[in-house]
Amino acid sequence: MFTDVQAGARLTYQPSPREQVLPQGQRAVPNERRWRQPEQPTGNGRDDIMISRWTSTQAAVGREEATTPTDRYFFAIALKTTRLKLTRGAQTIFDGIMPAGTLYVGAPSKSLCAHFHASCDFLHFHVPAKCLPLSPTGEHPVTPEELNDMVLLRDPFAAQLAKALTEHGHPVDRDFARCIAQTLAMHVARREAPRTKVNALPKWRLRRIEDYVRTHFDQCISLSDLAGVAGLSRMHFAAQFRAATGYRPREYLLHQRVEQAKSLLLNSETSLAQVALAVGFCTQAHFSTVFKRITGNTPARWRCSSRNAQASSAPAGDDPASGRKAVPHLLPYALS
Repeated sequence: MFTDVQAGARLTYQPSPREQVLPQGQRAVPNERRWRQPEQPTGNGRDDIMISRWTSTQAAVGREEATTPTDRYFFAIALKTTRLKLTRGAQTIFDGIMPAGTLYVGAPSKSLCAHFHASCDFLHFHVPAKCLPLSPTGEHPVTPEELNDMVLLRDPFAAQLAKALTEHGHPVDRDFARCIAQTLAMHVARREAPRTKVNALPKWRLRRIEDYVRTHFDQCISLSDLAGVAGLSRMHFAAQFRAATGYRPREYLLHQRVEQAKSLLLNSETSLAQVALAVGFCTQAHFSTVFKRITGNTPARWRCSSRNAQASSAPAGDDPASGRKAVPHLLPYALS
């Protein structure tokens, strides 16, 4: 069950400085050592909602598998955009770019396998079934069939709840975290399923679009151009593309241009104005506005911080300034 709730501004979250220095046992949202297997906090019973965080910085493909307990639902909120594939046996539940703010819901006793193709950061909520309120009609409890494998792409309310929770790292905030989790459970239980389901763009058509954008990102690309490449009408292409990627075509194109700009900023001395033109923006001002909206930093600040990070991680004896290598293109698999 897929629906794109809102294609708004890109969302990325970072743990607060206070949370980063707290011992694992004192955090309101402890990190998982194994995927979907939170440590049971002292004093918490089986009737409590548990919250944990799964973070991976590895860009290589990783595989994890877990089964939801018989008495709990599993909620996951993506804190950053990633690329992954969710499967259960031979069934593919999701395969593609999962935007930040996406909410996934799994029912009790359901297994799930995740294949991660990029770094990721997720909040996990392990919710007792009895904590879910009545269905939207108010007549009966929510059933597992109604919620299982629900994927809400960029759910703005879930994203705001996650942001509020990740900004509170003090150990006295566990009551606050529990309140956030209960609010999320109510939000999920009272959400009506989408009336119609739009089929995602087939992979072979999506690959055509990816290849076309990769080779023409510096040119003016219209919706009609992309629809023609996919062999669909503009209306059908836009809806199917959004279902497959979570992005409107224009948003996707802007992200690709920003990724190309990152490579130029990191590996050359090209001026900001020249970078803007090279990746298809008409003005440096527009480029800077879009770049900051997507990354959270201006191009100049991103270049400076990225080069500093690159220099600090370079092996001893290397000269990062003179020995930069081209960054391999990971698009669209590693949007950041």
